Order: sequence, then C-alpha cells, then structure tokens
Amino acid sequence: MQTSHRRTTTLAGLGTIAVACVLVAIFRSNDFGSPSAEADEDPMTMAVSTTTVADPVDSSATNPGSADSGTLPGPGDLDPVTPTQCTIRARSLRVGDSGDDVLCLQRSLIEASYLTGAPSGVYDNATVGAVKKLQTERNLFIDGLTGRETALSLGIWPEEISLVVRTPKPAPGAVDLWGYPLSSVATSGPDAPPLPPDSGSGRRLVYQRAGQRVWAVDENEVVIRSWLVSGSKYDNELPGIHRVYSRSESSVAGDGESYFNLMVRWLKTSDDAIGFHALPIKVADNSLYQTEAELGQRLSVGCQRQANLDAEFTWEFAQVGTPVVVV
Repeated sequence: MQTSHRRTTTLAGLGTIAVACVLVAIFRSNDFGSPSAEADEDPMTMAVSTTTVADPVDSSATNPGSADSGTLPGPGDLDPVTPTQCTIRARSLRVGDSGDDVLCLQRSLIEASYLTGAPSGVYDNATVGAVKKLQTERNLFIDGLTGRETALSLGIWPEEISLVVRTPKPAPGAVDLWGYPLSSVATSGPDAPPLPPDSGSGRRLVYQRAGQRVWAVDENEVVIRSWLVSGSKYDNELPGIHRVYSRSESSVAGDGESYFNLMVRWLKTSDDAIGFHALPIKVADNSLYQTEAELGQRLSVGCQRQANLDAEFTWEFAQVGTPVVVV
C-alpha cells in the first residue's frame, strides 16, 4: 500500500484558474462514432500550465473525440414523442443493418409520421431518408444514422440509469487507500464494486461507460479508489487501452465561457482531446455547470467530469503514461 500523501495545491487554491478540454468549435451530432458537439483545439496550445507531455498512444481511433462544454442540451431537452413499446439494444444503426432493432426503429418512425408503409427490418434508403427528416426537424446532427440522440428523440433508447453503478455515501472524513478524502460518490478498497470483465491488468484507470464509473487499480490489482463520473452523451469515448499523454493544471475554454480543473488527457484525435477533469465552472459567475449529486448521468460531450476530490486524486494517480482502459 502506498504511504498516505496529500497535494499541497488543491482546487480551492486554484480558485478560478482551471484545467481543460479547450473548446474552439461546435459540431452537433447525435450518433456514436461521429463528430459530436464541441471540439477541442490541441490542448497543449491553450494550457496555462502544462506538465510533461508524451506522444499520444495510437488508440486506432478513426473519428475525432469531443470536448466538454456543459452547454448543449441533455437527454431531458430532446422532447421525445410518446415512446413505443420497444427499445433498441445496438449503440448505433445504419444502412445494411437488419433485425429487431431496425424493426423497432422503423415502427417508431412510422408512429411519428416520418416513414410510411410496413416495417421491413432492414435499414434501407427509405429508413435513412426518414431518419434525416426527423433529424432536420428536431435540430439534430443530420447523417441518417441512428445513435443515442436520435433514439432518445424517438423514445426507443434503453433506460440508462439502471446501468449506473452507485455506492453508499462514505462516512464524513473517510479516505481511500492512499489517504485521499473520498467524495460523496467515491469508495475504496473492498467496498468498491467489482471491476468490469475484460478491464485489463496492472496499474491503470478503468472507465466503464455504461456504469459511468472509474476504478484506480494498483500494480497488485488492489482498487485504491472508485467513483462516479459524468461521461459523454456520444460514442466518442472509444473503448480499448489508451494512455495518459498530457496533463494541464489550468486552462480556459476557447470560447472564454468555461473553466475546467485538473485535466488528464487520455485520447487525442486529429481535432481535439478527451480526458478526466473536475466539475466545469462558468466564467461569468464561477458557478458549476452541474452538481456532484448529478454525477452518474451522461452530461458532457466528450470528457469525463469528476467531483473535485476525485479530480485531485486522479491528478496524482494518473501521471503521463498511465494506462486508461475504456469498456
């Protein structure tokens, strides 16, 4: 077990100096695997202060990730039609797909008057046209694919809250195995939920998207700490084994509206970066974009938001080169 140690510079000490996904452009998308919401400029060019930077690990990403703005509509803002009696199981549907999920989609499109005729169970050109019409009318990213945002709008996306892995609130003053105070959504050691299957080995961070949960594991497979996050609404948190490639202690959003604290980047694409950071702060009045109690919901457009105490732990644990396993 590592000897207990504490940071001397805390988030409170940073004040409104922040750490960040640095935002420079906005792309709207509702579908997994496509550009979504707000994109990052190369974070190394905007960071106020930056630690050692290593070459990013090739995560075989073919799509850009997304940054976190905290300003785009969430699931509750989509005004879906009355849900049908079905939900889809696939994370995305596109031309050439077939089966029950496509039948569910087509029935929903027919019910919402975007598709005519009988459902065929095949994602054909007529289905693409119907999806594009829906996306146009509901101000979604128009690509003819069916992902989370389009499915939410139709009321056929599965209930996500049941998948979130929650733990009891720790006792006041509780600390993890390294001696760091636990947030209200964190736990440690034997009290932590079991690691997800196929989540790697050795010293690493494990991020489970469905459970909206992170585990910090040492070289002896001991869970030092586990906590809830608010991850991306989109499919830009690419599964696989990545590595922390840069860290910034303070930085401000490219639009000048947001601060982010203690940024630990693990996925770099041609356009932007994705990483763990503290709860985003509004520049205008220093208020938070979300509360700690709202963690466990998918509210960002790329990065993983953390309670401030969890962000401080991550900053110490996840040095450059630390593996990040995304499942």
